[in-house]
Amino acid sequence: MLLARCCLWFAALVASALPATAQILVGQTSGFSGAAAAGVKETTDGAKLWINAVNARGGVNGQRVELISLDDKFEPANAAANARTLIVERGVIAIFLNRGTPHTEAIRPVLEQYRVPLIGPSTGAMVLHKPVHPLIFNVRTTYQREAEKAVQHLATIGLRRIAIVHVDDSFGADAAAGAAAGFAQAQFMPLFSTKFDRSKPDFKAIAEQAVSRDAQAVLFFGSGTIVVDGVKAIRAAGSKAQIVTLSNNASAGFVKQLGEFARGTIVTQVFPNERAIGLPMVKEMLELARGAGLAGITPAMMEGYAAAKVLVEGLQRAGPKPTRESLTAALNGIGSLDLGGLKLGYSPTQHTGLTYTELSIIGADGRFVR
Repeated sequence: MLLARCCLWFAALVASALPATAQILVGQTSGFSGAAAAGVKETTDGAKLWINAVNARGGVNGQRVELISLDDKFEPANAAANARTLIVERGVIAIFLNRGTPHTEAIRPVLEQYRVPLIGPSTGAMVLHKPVHPLIFNVRTTYQREAEKAVQHLATIGLRRIAIVHVDDSFGADAAAGAAAGFAQAQFMPLFSTKFDRSKPDFKAIAEQAVSRDAQAVLFFGSGTIVVDGVKAIRAAGSKAQIVTLSNNASAGFVKQLGEFARGTIVTQVFPNERAIGLPMVKEMLELARGAGLAGITPAMMEGYAAAKVLVEGLQRAGPKPTRESLTAALNGIGSLDLGGLKLGYSPTQHTGLTYTELSIIGADGRFVR
């Protein structure tokens, strides 16, 4: 009995002498299940590549960064509830890399109530850029810029019968606005523009319209499996229209889901070629991916990686005992940050992040060709 008590006393003494593992808690709510699951996994995997590398080197100012991720099933109401749980119950210093435009709008009141910054929302909604929101720090460019560039490209190669098919929510309306700017610049109108219900999409009539109107191209603004279902319906109806979608679908998972219909699909991109090893960020990512046993990286992973770089930079600048307030101030003080060949900067009046935009096409091997 005495020996047992001595052992317990010694174990307690040793434990008290060891430093506690300091952690910086960062919260993420995103659709790990649901229509956008494939892309969400890849952006998160990309973020973890950098966060894990930073932790392996000792963390940020001696503290590990822990990412607490909750599945909101790609539903805005769940996103808001998760954000409140992460902030109130888990005490996170920031919300990070959430997914979706209506989802971001749903969590915004929670951010404002508790004065918590949001870093790297995985959405290019213009409403998050203008007017500047004091708590939202964008990393990727806008959907409107992508959609406008897509229309300009199609017009340049001589296509005029271009349809717009978009989800009936704030994301779809935002992307359609960008497309409208592209049509205005090209000086012609879309062949037709139609919406679909995000929760109960029915593409039969839309597919038939694409065939009857002889659409040369269809701009498809939606997420993941919903766009896949729509493309399959269009092809089943007999349309050979060029399909164009945005960077929210720039994931290997999206390509895999498209299957035989992937080849030739145009996907706008908001990061450079993921195989461009001449770019320092790409080279660094590829090395870390190999170390983690991954076959390679994807555009979606690059988005998460870039967002994680911004997060860590903000935490480093926020000092040894970062708070929500000091992190927000630190981010506003990033006048210029080189992510590795890509530069961005923030100030109290500028939270746009990167403006990089280009087009890619899915090749026969399932890769994005620039």
